[in-house]
Parts: sequence; C-alpha cells; structure tokens
Amino acid sequence: MSMRKDTEPPGYDAHLEKIEVKLLLEGIYQCYGFDFRNYVYPSIRRRIWHRIKAEGLNSISGLQEKILHDYGAMKRLFDDFCIHVTEMFRDPGFFLAFRTKILPFLKNKSFTRIWHAGCSSGEEVYSMAILLSEEGLYGKTKIYATDINEEMIKKAKSGVFPLSKIRVYTENYIKAGGKRDFSDYYQVMEKNVVLKPFLINNIFFAQHNLVTDGLFNEFDVIICRNVMIYFNRYLQMKVHKLFYDSLSLQGFLGLGNKESLVFTDLADLYAEIDKKEKLYRKIK
Repeated sequence: MSMRKDTEPPGYDAHLEKIEVKLLLEGIYQCYGFDFRNYVYPSIRRRIWHRIKAEGLNSISGLQEKILHDYGAMKRLFDDFCIHVTEMFRDPGFFLAFRTKILPFLKNKSFTRIWHAGCSSGEEVYSMAILLSEEGLYGKTKIYATDINEEMIKKAKSGVFPLSKIRVYTENYIKAGGKRDFSDYYQVMEKNVVLKPFLINNIFFAQHNLVTDGLFNEFDVIICRNVMIYFNRYLQMKVHKLFYDSLSLQGFLGLGNKESLVFTDLADLYAEIDKKEKLYRKIK
C-alpha cells in the first residue's frame, strides 16, 4: 500500500526512499542485531513512517540517526515492527482440528515436545496447554514458547490477561471443543484474570529470533501461525527450512490461515492433514 500523495514529504522520491529504508534496516542489524531486512517492504515501510511521525521527525535518515544513538527510540521502532495480534483459542477451528486430528497420534508417544514460534504474549500457548490437559497429555508434554520480543516473553510468563477479553476467549474455547467451564482455568483479580499455575508448569519461555537464530531442539510439533506473512519469500523459505530441520520425522507443523506450504520447496516432504486449518505432517 503506497503512501498517499497528500502525505508524501516534499521532494519525495520512491527510489531514494528504498535506499534509505535499506540503510536503516542495515543499521539496525549492524548496531542491535535485529534483522528486518527481508520483511515485506510495504508493511515495514508503513511502520517506519508511523515511527517517523510519532518521533516528530521528517525523514527516514532522521529516524536512522536517532535510533542509532537512542536505544529508547530503537525500542519503540522495534515494537512497531513486531506485530502482536493474538487471543486465547484464536481461530477456534485450528484448535478443534488439532484436538481431533493431531492429538490421537500424540497419545501414543511417551513424551512430546511442542514449539510455539512467535508466541507473542502467550495466549495461544496457554490455549494449547488447556487442550492438552483436557486430553490427558499435558503431564507428558513440554511446550517451548519463543518470540523475538523480550517484553512479550515477560508478559507471557506472567499468565495474566485482561478480564475484558474473557468473554471472547470463552466463546473461542467453546468453539474449539472445550470440555469444561473455561472459568476453571483462571482466577479473577481486579481487572485481570490469572491463569492457574498448573498451566504454566510445563511451558518454557525464551527469546528466539526466527531470522537469525538456529536449531535448539527436535520437536514433535511446531506451531507458527500468522508470523511469516510479514516475511518476503526468501525469508519464508529460510524459516521453513529451520522448521523442517527442527521437526522429527512424522512430526506435525501448524501454520496460520493465510500461510501455506504449497509454494515452497518442501511441500512434497509433508502430508496435508487439514487443508483449511493448515496442519501438515513431515513424511520425508
């Protein structure tokens, strides 16, 4: 989506702008180690201009100068780049399909490792913990929940969420095939809900950058939903390769509803378990 003409700065030059964006992202990588160089250009561009205006600046070069000398400004831009849209049992059909089509296979395993990549503030991770608990599998499962944003990891670890969202979360839980009262899983404290401690016990939260970090374990299940839509094709393939190498043979991969394996070089190495909910099994 291009910037409208009436919002373009004086002397706007699209080619020059791309050079400035490239230099900005390179500077961020060289200075802070965060690699946004292969994110989808229109999306990253919008967020850059949002931050320029929020900082009271006039140009990308001005933003580059500020963030390289002011970590606070870099942190604000980092938060702009990291999209955090999530909720408990988000897209209930995915969790219902996982419950009915994946868990029967996991019940035969003595122990299961699950990686939630790009876990944001943890709502979907705890949703998985609830699902596993209801199916009698949580006691023999370890969930590794990772995100690039350290602040999101801290928030996820707390297991605290706004009370105002519980109605939506409860509706999602029911649609996902929930077997109990959703209120069994939390306590109300003022304007928040605090998840029951047993849900947190088998979850390991850690910072991990899908772009720059590599393998750290072998997993039976990898869930990464609506993260790669912000990556260009090169970066998508790099992350898919990481997931493939991290997944055990006959392991399962879950993607977001706007993502797919169809156009990747790895498509023939997976069997499609659920086309609509983007669930796959590694077969080669």
